[in-house]
Amino acid sequence: MRHWIGAALAAVIALPLAAAEMGDDGLFKSPWMRDTFKDLREDLDEANAEGKRLVLLFEQRGCIYCRQMHEEVFTDPMVSDYIDENYFVVQLNLHGDIEVTDFDGESLSEKDMARKWNILFTPTMMFLPEEVNAEATAPQAAVAVMPGAFGKGTTIDMLTWVQEKRYELDGDEDFQRYHARRIQERDNGKTD
Repeated sequence: MRHWIGAALAAVIALPLAAAEMGDDGLFKSPWMRDTFKDLREDLDEANAEGKRLVLLFEQRGCIYCRQMHEEVFTDPMVSDYIDENYFVVQLNLHGDIEVTDFDGESLSEKDMARKWNILFTPTMMFLPEEVNAEATAPQAAVAVMPGAFGKGTTIDMLTWVQEKRYELDGDEDFQRYHARRIQERDNGKTD
């Protein structure tokens, strides 16, 4: 009996803090994601009205790296709260059929827009500035693109780097140098 209780307790402790919810489209959902008409000009205007930055998050059904981000990174209160407070996140499906209207006015299905934008990895986070030229596509306007799954530290560093507009600063501190400095400041020698 004692062995069974210990095994059951270990199984409970091993569960993620919060299980990622999955939508009907097979993509994981987080409370800070926005359900929009996927007209990027409208989404940018709404993000700006809320004082937030627009982020496009490409994912796909069955993506183990998307699951990892939703179960291990986005569930961390530090990451989740930072996203909720600072970002307007629009989820896009790499193989989806919902129409997306780019900043340049072209409307395509999610999957065709992914091809147009050369999105190869999921998850991919594309960070947009507050103002986008009318002729620009989302990737042309993006201030940063984060392709793939990363740990909590790398993710929060990217979110912070973009939010603080560190990409606009003169000097040598691109994201990689900023991230290396943040690792040192956390004083644990780890990326998280």
